[in-house]
Amino acid sequence: MRRLTEGRGLLFGGDYNPEQWPEEVWAEDAELMKAAGVNLVTVGVFSWARLEPEPGARDFGWLDRVMDLMAGAGIAVDLATPTASPPPWLGHRWPETLPVDESGHRLWWGSRNQFCPSSPVYRERALSIVTDLAARYAGHPALALWHVGNEYGQICHCDASAEAFRAWLRRRHGGLDALNEAWGTTFWSQRYARWEEVLPPRRAPYMINPTQSLDWRRFCSDALLEHFRAERDVLREHAPDVPVTTNFMGLFRPVDAWKWAAEEDLVANDWYPDPGDPLSPARTALVHDLMRGLGRGRPWLLMEQATSGVNWRPHNLPKPAGQLRLESLQALARGADGLCYFQWRASRFGAERFHAAMVPHAGPDTRLHREVRAHGRELRRLAAVAGQPVPARVALVFGWESWWALEERGRPSDRLNADEQLLAYYVPLWERGVSVDVVPPDADLGGYALVVVPNLFLVSDRQAAALTAYARGGGVLVVGPFSGVVDPDGHVRTGRFPVPLREALGASGEEWLPAEGEVGCRWSGGPGFTAHAWTELMAAEGAEAVAEFTEGELAGRPAILRHRVGDGVAWYVATMPEPAALAGLTARALADAGVRGAVADLPPGVEAVRRGEVLFLLNHGSATAEVPVAGPAEDLLTGAVTDGPVTLAPRAVAALRST
Repeated sequence: MRRLTEGRGLLFGGDYNPEQWPEEVWAEDAELMKAAGVNLVTVGVFSWARLEPEPGARDFGWLDRVMDLMAGAGIAVDLATPTASPPPWLGHRWPETLPVDESGHRLWWGSRNQFCPSSPVYRERALSIVTDLAARYAGHPALALWHVGNEYGQICHCDASAEAFRAWLRRRHGGLDALNEAWGTTFWSQRYARWEEVLPPRRAPYMINPTQSLDWRRFCSDALLEHFRAERDVLREHAPDVPVTTNFMGLFRPVDAWKWAAEEDLVANDWYPDPGDPLSPARTALVHDLMRGLGRGRPWLLMEQATSGVNWRPHNLPKPAGQLRLESLQALARGADGLCYFQWRASRFGAERFHAAMVPHAGPDTRLHREVRAHGRELRRLAAVAGQPVPARVALVFGWESWWALEERGRPSDRLNADEQLLAYYVPLWERGVSVDVVPPDADLGGYALVVVPNLFLVSDRQAAALTAYARGGGVLVVGPFSGVVDPDGHVRTGRFPVPLREALGASGEEWLPAEGEVGCRWSGGPGFTAHAWTELMAAEGAEAVAEFTEGELAGRPAILRHRVGDGVAWYVATMPEPAALAGLTARALADAGVRGAVADLPPGVEAVRRGEVLFLLNHGSATAEVPVAGPAEDLLTGAVTDGPVTLAPRAVAALRST
């Protein structure tokens, strides 16, 4: 990312689709971009049919002119490989490239993403156009970044996918005996005698084998990653000094972003907060922290966001004035060095013609475009933030494989979900201005004072041992319900749960007891609170019951436990507490760990996060807030120097650097 920001400062721009417009519009676009401070545009994401109108034909002339125009305007190009949306001729001539759903129905062209990741023909045609694209533009002065595909997540259940799945299973398990053991095929008479019998999880009369489904999710993510790597390697061969990325979509189930991020030169994300979601500010902060975590703390790129309303929700609320700036600066505060949008100019036609853009249908003389220009200009004042870290002493553990395994059908309750648990435990940290690193289950935890595991349903022996060693070594560990339940094959660990964490937690359970409605609880010697949906029958084995259930069969039984283990402390939460109770638990765990937020006594709705030497304060609330800040400090956005409390109007932002 440093190579991209050197000489440019913070990156600002968006998706640019000039092929949708007459060429006489392009020159106006370039002038408007310069006036708005745009210095990076993504080009060519959906241009395969334009670049290759017939199999083997090439039409690069229009793209030559676009690249030259951007270079002349001093605007860098994030050049995309166009392989996310094949032309109709590919599916027409080679229907085997089209994806098949779990019911055996082939999906046709007329939308996008209509390809099978395991199709040899698709791979051949995709790499052909990518090779020619790379050879033509590798040395172009506008080229600054390669953008492979778009929002990967395609799944196909066809025969080619089945063959690729079997090859993947051979690499993972070895022989059929090992596969049958891992999948537990003695259940329901599912034993496989020949590899040809093994299929993707297709539509069946009842529930699919959960380990088969788990391996299928692993395979689907890996199959897409294999294709990403193939395109990436072509690009690197022609332009080894140009970084390569693709765009994630936040907490998106189909791809294991931990594995993907390790194959990229920088992490990029598309994120569209819902203006109607009251938890959107915290949810967005969580996703931004995840992106920084995927990059192992390095700056990342917000590839797509919206200037106002999108078009793909049932009811698309617009953003009020100031909201696009607030959300963009929130990403900057949490580690982004680039702030881009979908898209530059609103489309006149196609499925996204009502999606907001940097230049709306009404043109540049509009409130929205003036806000875009103002935001582009002010980013120059924040150039010193580029490359700066977001230090965190708290880690939040999250793993895709555990998420996949947890949410298979046939579990005790569908009301306990990994992503919702992650957000629930994140919110009280965000409300206190505590910076968080989101880390994978096999992360090195040594640098953290507090490690929070909202749910880790699937855990390996090595991961469980590392969590235990962390707590014994002086760390503070918080573990949420229904964790440590299954091994990497999805087999339930027998014994009192959570079996591999029992020693660390000083407690064990014997039954998972989903609850209907709310459940009464009480802090030991303190007030009552409610939990919901989930309870566990637990016994303390050295731990202290700091909260207990107060009603039903579990009355008097532990609900939350705290255990001194070695030089550290481990907490276990055997239910799903209401937000206020989870906030109280978080406060106690933070006290155990000696961790404080960036600002004491944050007003509700105000976000505080420190990046490098700059303290960002963002008011997501509907009322003016006064934030207690020790001065003196300069607000880099306004140049004003403050010494004492900072007053923030709704949707206002301050970027304070001590003087």
